[in-house]
Amino acid sequence: MFLILKYKNNNRNIYISNSSSISSMENETVFIEVFGNNPITKVLDFLITFQLFDYPLTEIAKNSGVSYSTLQTFWDKLVKNRIVVKTRRIGKSDLYKLNTANPAIKQLIKLDWNLIKGSEEEILVSS
Repeated sequence: MFLILKYKNNNRNIYISNSSSISSMENETVFIEVFGNNPITKVLDFLITFQLFDYPLTEIAKNSGVSYSTLQTFWDKLVKNRIVVKTRRIGKSDLYKLNTANPAIKQLIKLDWNLIKGSEEEILVSS
């Protein structure tokens, strides 16, 4: 099973297989375009996009396009502020996902969708 999402004028192809691994996250999303192309924004964008799944830190770093060492510099702040939550442990790896129970995260997800809707409307109007 594959899911393909398209954002703005740029195609953002995201392929999710049954194992929920991502083959590519190409091009800038509307979220990154608005909030800037920095490591925290990239990680939040990835976690918002795949909020139903949990991942080990290595996969979050890889799929966000952020180095593992950079992710480690701010990950504890995301955990401390309850932006992400640990869901389970597999072997030696802790898995995390976006904390969708956090009211601030709920608003961030709504904002992301509103940005996407707004960019779609721009495309329809300009066509």
